[in-house]
Amino acid sequence: MPYTLHRGDALTVLAGLGDDTVDAVITDPPYNSGGRTSAERTGRTARSKYTSADAAHRLANFPGENRDQRSYGFWLSLLLTEAYRTTVESGTVLVFTDWRQLPTTTDALQAAGWTWRGIASWHKPVSRPQKGRLKQSCEYIVWGTKGPVDAHRNPVYLPGLYTASQPRKDRVHITQKPVEVMRELVKICPPAGTVLDPFTGSGSTGVAAILEGRQFIGIELSDHYADIAEHRLRTALTQDDFALAGPEA
Repeated sequence: MPYTLHRGDALTVLAGLGDDTVDAVITDPPYNSGGRTSAERTGRTARSKYTSADAAHRLANFPGENRDQRSYGFWLSLLLTEAYRTTVESGTVLVFTDWRQLPTTTDALQAAGWTWRGIASWHKPVSRPQKGRLKQSCEYIVWGTKGPVDAHRNPVYLPGLYTASQPRKDRVHITQKPVEVMRELVKICPPAGTVLDPFTGSGSTGVAAILEGRQFIGIELSDHYADIAEHRLRTALTQDDFALAGPEA
């Protein structure tokens, strides 16, 4: 089986994973963002933070949105420290964040031992305009390595800017990332290597990993979203098998 999906708290599950067992950590943690005050940041659900009041969908909330910025930074440092331990030398980490939590995320990544290598941008063409303001149409991917970059280990040339709208028709998660973006990002992991996502959500990272010929280890706290991820991962396996067999199979 090219994937394993654990159900539970990310820190608890990570503590049980072995040293030097994954090649890349690619994850989209709950940002704990939004709100001008601690009360606004910690007293609102993910749905109220990240969707408009007139949103037509009724996607389920997800846990982990109750930290203020200081506790978020401390918690993310702990998590990325465990992820660092599980990653091989010269392995990579990619962490999604928004503009509010970008400084905290870069600090946490470095505090955990990673060497910060830069920031990529995910541009979302379909995003809400804001009267009198610049449009917030980007999220960011903070990335780094465990030790030096080994270009011979995985000689790829990846872009630093990705453009794709958030899934709409088949959207199953409030903060779901486009599979076409994730398929590009998982290429930072060597072919047949293992990608770890401690916040699997609806499983987009895992789907991308499978479709690109990588192994996948996922962790998800919400049973609701773990069920969705499991279904999508199994579906990706079927698609991958079909692609390998060819259209006449």
